Amino acid sequence: MKEFYICDCTLHENKIITSNFVVVSKQIKPKKSGEPYIALTLGDRSGQLEAKMWDNVEEVLNAFEQEDFLKIKGLVNKYKNRFQLTIHKLRKLGDTEIEFSDYLPKTTKNIDELWQVLTDYVASFQNPYLKSLVQAFMSDPEIAAAYRNAPAAKTLHHAYIGGLLDHVVSLFRSCDLVCRNYPQVNRDLLLTGAFFHDIGKIHELAYNRSFSYTTRGQLLGHMVIELEMLQAKLPLVPGFPAELKTLLEHLIISHHGEYEFGSPKLPMFPEALLLHYMDDLDSKMEAMRAQFEREAETESSWTSYNPSLGRPLLNTAKFLGLKPNPVPAPTSPAELERSVEIPKETALPEFKP
Repeated sequence: MKEFYICDCTLHENKIITSNFVVVSKQIKPKKSGEPYIALTLGDRSGQLEAKMWDNVEEVLNAFEQEDFLKIKGLVNKYKNRFQLTIHKLRKLGDTEIEFSDYLPKTTKNIDELWQVLTDYVASFQNPYLKSLVQAFMSDPEIAAAYRNAPAAKTLHHAYIGGLLDHVVSLFRSCDLVCRNYPQVNRDLLLTGAFFHDIGKIHELAYNRSFSYTTRGQLLGHMVIELEMLQAKLPLVPGFPAELKTLLEHLIISHHGEYEFGSPKLPMFPEALLLHYMDDLDSKMEAMRAQFEREAETESSWTSYNPSLGRPLLNTAKFLGLKPNPVPAPTSPAELERSVEIPKETALPEFKP
């Protein structure tokens, strides 16, 4: 069992540590003198850390590759307000010397319960085409297994095993609540968009030893992969309306919301706009939650700089001396219906095959 995790950097600033890591990325770069140095991104289940090895590089230059496990001795310090590790010594570890559970973070929530909540939401759909399409994906054993285990991102948010499912269930809950305030929004269409918006991550990301991009993921990205997946499954739903297909495709390609964030189109109808903002909100709230968790043992109410949000964060629970709220259990549509009056949604036009 590892004694030092990357989340412990704040407690070990300017100290020498010895610990095991997985190599997330490896680069050989030249110093100003022309001699090589090694630039690594190291990982464990608590996060990732940039590391540099400046001395005695020739001895270990070809001793390891990306996704190998290393035992490293080095100095934890800060550079440009971000923690890094200056490596003094390293050696490659064999698989028998490590515990795989130390290196890939995993959701603490019950995967079966999350999957059941998702199943219950889909069962509540009124549109038969959207219900049948989503159920066709969920009943595919290969897709279901990957959907239950994949992370939602490499580093930015929900970057852990089960993160995709956790993110989508959270998104279903939020979208289901918010669309009740906007009668012009079609609930089934919005939730179907939430189900599909990141499903391509199951092929875009690899998550065996560390979180990385597959070749297909690097070349195509999850949105293109999602369009391919949608096209492959549509024949299983006879008579699926062409208009509805176009709306789903737009939900997929516009959910990042801005051209600069990779969306080839901006959201152009209510469900697309709402999906983008709810997705963005959920990812940012998770980024904050994870940062507070990583720095729970520090005394300061302020966290270190969060690279994904571009700022340090104030932990209001610490600032006010309050205990953090417990993590809520996943809420099914039936439970919500008992506590909140559900208005009738705006129906899509009736489609006939």
